Amino acid sequence: MSQTQTNQADRAADVATIDHWIGGAAVAGDGDRTGPVYNPALGTVSKHVRFADAADVDAAVQAAAQAFPAWRDTSIAKRQQVMFAFRELLNARADELAAILTSEHGKVLADAHGEIARGLEVVELACAMPGYTKGEYSENVSTGVDVYTVRQPLGVVGIISPFNFPAMVPLWFFPIAIAAGNTVVLKPSEKDPSASVWLARLMQEAGLPDGVLNVVHGDKVAVDALLEHPTVRAISFVGSTPIAKYIYETASANGKRVQALGGAKNHMLVLPDADLDLAADAAVNAGFGSAGERCMAVSVVLATDSIADELVAKVRERMAGLKTGDGTRGTDMGPLITREHRDKVAGYVELATADGASVVVDGRDPEVDGEPDGFWLGPTLVDRVPTSSAVYRDEIFGPVLSVVRVEGYEEGLGIINASRYGNGTAIFTNDGGAARRFQREVTVGMVGINVPIPVPVAYHSFGGWKDSLFGASKSYGPHGFEFYTQEKAITSRWLDPSHGGINLGFPRHD
Repeated sequence: MSQTQTNQADRAADVATIDHWIGGAAVAGDGDRTGPVYNPALGTVSKHVRFADAADVDAAVQAAAQAFPAWRDTSIAKRQQVMFAFRELLNARADELAAILTSEHGKVLADAHGEIARGLEVVELACAMPGYTKGEYSENVSTGVDVYTVRQPLGVVGIISPFNFPAMVPLWFFPIAIAAGNTVVLKPSEKDPSASVWLARLMQEAGLPDGVLNVVHGDKVAVDALLEHPTVRAISFVGSTPIAKYIYETASANGKRVQALGGAKNHMLVLPDADLDLAADAAVNAGFGSAGERCMAVSVVLATDSIADELVAKVRERMAGLKTGDGTRGTDMGPLITREHRDKVAGYVELATADGASVVVDGRDPEVDGEPDGFWLGPTLVDRVPTSSAVYRDEIFGPVLSVVRVEGYEEGLGIINASRYGNGTAIFTNDGGAARRFQREVTVGMVGINVPIPVPVAYHSFGGWKDSLFGASKSYGPHGFEFYTQEKAITSRWLDPSHGGINLGFPRHD
């Protein structure tokens, strides 16, 4: 069944339709297309979502543009009050949002709460906005002349977020953009769109004026309308590398600032002196959390030859205790987002065998605590994967953990640095010298030392290198405030009106 448009059977189902959120209200819009929203644990359509056409996107942009002057001129103190109120509401109602995430994405409730907690960190950072948006002042740079800078908001900004973190990724962007004085049009994934509307309603409850945060749903039609709209000043995106590249090129060609975070193939290098129990725990946690649907998931373990057999055995032992099923039932791993994606990921297991790898744990026919029609794929471990295989090269985005055996540090580092991606990586070792050398020599944007998922805290910025990031700006942290503001320099002199005179020479500092 197509994921971009419902068939007649789906349309006949007695389920709700998710509207856009424009100007502080639910809006059906002019478009007549809809798409299905599934409960992945059941394999059934739970809702429909409206797909915006260009006119719907324009309506959202115009609502944001109309709200911008008043919001830009709202005092820092009042903007902070809104963000603090939003933080308290989000914290108090996290259970409600977690249930939405589990029902539409499939991740287990504990993981959904973790996603919300990481998003809350950025909301708290946005509350500290005054310290990140203030300018600088230089007094008396020339006689009686002062120079100072101010940081001002851009205007209307667009955010395009992925399916795997339907709450956290929007929270990476819109709190900072709004706290800095911008207005926002958010286009969430059409696969799990409810969280974004829920967050927009909560912002309204926190006191955000209507039109400052708008949500439009849809597919490429809505995306292109945002990328091409002349009023939109900047685009923030998280998704696959091909789409990130397209977003960057198209939005840049239309004169916009762009931060486009792409895909990943994250490696974990395990040296002979590492604590193998710690490394095995980390590989399982980072490889199979959220069913591997994380851009920071560890998908490749580079195991040095002398400890590879032991490490694979320890990983396999831990995988045996994992429970796959409905995320509301206390399981460890839930379903994948769609049937099509599940089937695509499962296809890599067969490909691994064809390429000469050894399938240690096959997750294609798992025992699950859930309905049989759910989009299930159990945790899968593949050993001795050749680097020439698509199983190694591709961002699988599912619960498939590959083991590549290496002679030692040099070979492992070379494999990581040869990858087209440079999002996240980790090294497991008790050798401080090796760890320090690794953090200096590896060509990756986020590095963990005995930490498998090195996602920075909110006051440091998130983003990779190479084909994992398009544009100069990472997300949240200092980069976030810089991205959503523009610097203005003012040169000021206040003189006695009688002072003056004509001088056509180039200005000099005296």
